[in-house]
Amino acid sequence: MTPDNVDDLEPTIFSATLTPHRSLGRVGFLILMLLFGGISFITGILFLLLGAWPVLGFFGLDVLLLYWAFRLNYRHAEAYEQVIVTSSELRVRKVSHLGRVREWVLNPLWVKLDKVEIEDFGIDRLFLISRGKKLTIASFLSPDEKAGFAKELLKALNEARRGPTKTVFN
Repeated sequence: MTPDNVDDLEPTIFSATLTPHRSLGRVGFLILMLLFGGISFITGILFLLLGAWPVLGFFGLDVLLLYWAFRLNYRHAEAYEQVIVTSSELRVRKVSHLGRVREWVLNPLWVKLDKVEIEDFGIDRLFLISRGKKLTIASFLSPDEKAGFAKELLKALNEARRGPTKTVFN
């Protein structure tokens, strides 16, 4: 990039990377697995001493299934969405937990932000509507997070609709 084309770059009005929330971190996962594994092992040994030795294997299977379920859950946490608004485009990029990328580029002048609200729950779904098609966004956010995200995105879309502005300093 040269200094001559710096003014040609379009400023970003809004940029957000949305990721799924996971309340149990690595340390918590380790503690949970150690506690669950220890309790299963002790209980399995008690059954072994009582003569019911096959039960020990089922307690081990429970620990493995819990471990597998959490690993799968953490794998799904690698998914994310990026939403970027400039004065000429709204770019939505969704990356799945498998690394599959899908991207949409929309004109912010024609995009409408729509939401489905449930009275006792809050915002259930957010959609971008353009040319009669709906694109679901922010699906893994909580209702309160969706409300905040929708407010900021709507503000950015309104700013993009005003068009590019350039401040001139004397």
